[in-house]
Amino acid sequence: MPAQALANPTDPATCSRVRSAIDSLASYVEARDYQGYDPYDALNSPILRAASLGLKYPRIACTQLLKKLPINPRPLLLIPKGHNPKALALFLWSYAKIYTVDPQEHYLQNIDRLLELLEQTKGTENHGNGWGYNFPWQSRAFYVPRYTPTIVNSSFVGHALLDTYQATGSQRALAMALPIKTFILEDLHRTPHGDTFCFSYTPIDQLTVHNANLLGASLLIRLHQHEPDSVAREAALASLNYTMQHQRDDGSWWYADTSYQQWIDSFHTGFNLQSIQYFLEAGEAHEHLPAFQRGVEYYADNFFLKDGTAKYFHDRTEPIDVHSYAQAIVFFSQRGEAYRDLVDRIATRFLDTFRDPRGYFYFQARSGRTNKIPYMRWSQAWSLHALTQYGISDE
Repeated sequence: MPAQALANPTDPATCSRVRSAIDSLASYVEARDYQGYDPYDALNSPILRAASLGLKYPRIACTQLLKKLPINPRPLLLIPKGHNPKALALFLWSYAKIYTVDPQEHYLQNIDRLLELLEQTKGTENHGNGWGYNFPWQSRAFYVPRYTPTIVNSSFVGHALLDTYQATGSQRALAMALPIKTFILEDLHRTPHGDTFCFSYTPIDQLTVHNANLLGASLLIRLHQHEPDSVAREAALASLNYTMQHQRDDGSWWYADTSYQQWIDSFHTGFNLQSIQYFLEAGEAHEHLPAFQRGVEYYADNFFLKDGTAKYFHDRTEPIDVHSYAQAIVFFSQRGEAYRDLVDRIATRFLDTFRDPRGYFYFQARSGRTNKIPYMRWSQAWSLHALTQYGISDE
């Protein structure tokens, strides 16, 4: 990415660091064809699957243990590196942003490769287009087989595809994005609340998770702009209204409505706000603008230390996680001059804390110990997405 395309041109040192980080990280992931490990891929191990006996809590224990280890035993556990659909979406999104300011053939080739990989990894037992994870996973509520489409993954893929279409004119990207509407409207459950409702996370659960609901709603409203559909628009507004009715007085949201999921964390707060922003940009739901602004203020005031450290939860800092930095950079880079100082502090601290001299980014830090495993989705994809958004934010 050329230097003149970077945000905050009055800070040459930051510009140089971000440009260097984008270039080295892109080289790192391209050399690996976007394949890697994931913090939650434990159940891709035939050894751990057998050890868990197909039971809920042993599955959770295996996943959490592997996630928290600062060393990586995955090769010994026969866990293969894989193409994670959400990582592919974030990489696609990143290259689309780079292409808008530096339209080189090399970036189009990367975009074509990522579109091909997304085509190969989409779900096959759902209506329309939907994407899941390349590993099975067990939550406290339900078990999800690998590649089961989720509203979160499918929405991230959809937003990346739409931005790719806007940046490059790729009809293939648009054609892949439009059928995601069918998956969301036909395959997901709905929890009603008056004249509103909440979309489920997957076709096999009925949880009410606010960031997931809003991500799906925001994609529907964007798809409606490309292919007008009153049914999709009405569903998008109804699901948006569900979560807006559940916003707390201080501007925050619980992660979900279930009693065991009532926490407030950084990056899911950012997902909520970014999703609402899509509605406002589409000229919809302006009655929620004051609530949106209250949420932005809550996000800015409660999740960052003076030195730019991004907290995980509203009431405690650790684990210090790459996701918390990345989503903050993505969101606040789009909020203009009022948040320029904040996003610059976050970006500087992010590079100081998480960037490895070899070009990749770390996972987490706890009590002064850094987990340096280079996870492809959680760390590399989110880092490239964040840095490229920072880079184009003043364009």
